[in-house]
Amino acid sequence: MLTVADLGVEPLRQLFAAHGLILHEVPPGAAIPGSYWGEPEAGLVGNRLYVRPDTPVHSVLHEGCHYLCMDAARRASLERDAGGDYAEEDAVCYLQIHLADRLPGVGRARMCADMDAWGYTFRLGSAARWYAEDADDARQWLVAGGLLA
Repeated sequence: MLTVADLGVEPLRQLFAAHGLILHEVPPGAAIPGSYWGEPEAGLVGNRLYVRPDTPVHSVLHEGCHYLCMDAARRASLERDAGGDYAEEDAVCYLQIHLADRLPGVGRARMCADMDAWGYTFRLGSAARWYAEDADDARQWLVAGGLLA
């Protein structure tokens, strides 16, 4: 699985900065504030996204996309659990795959492979098949919310 150490923190920081999400690096071995799944997974607290060098990139994108998909009221009280419903969760997964193309050396294929390796589950058996064949509702959710054209 591709980690923050493999990619570097700057491309991730730049990806989310325009949306008001601030990426914070946590030293190796330190606790990750706001991590829903536990370390080394990314953590969310308010408008802060916490990562360590061993945090998987798919986790950073997933938690960051949760932030992008929620309204201001949920952002204001955000700590660890992004919440949301099934439709939003699908939209988050779609957006993380879509945004992977903006990161050097990542891309959709790598993101889908890492999501599958981590244990994401999709009706069609893989993230790539879901994204290509069964995610139109997630895409439409993002279009309706102004997150995709």
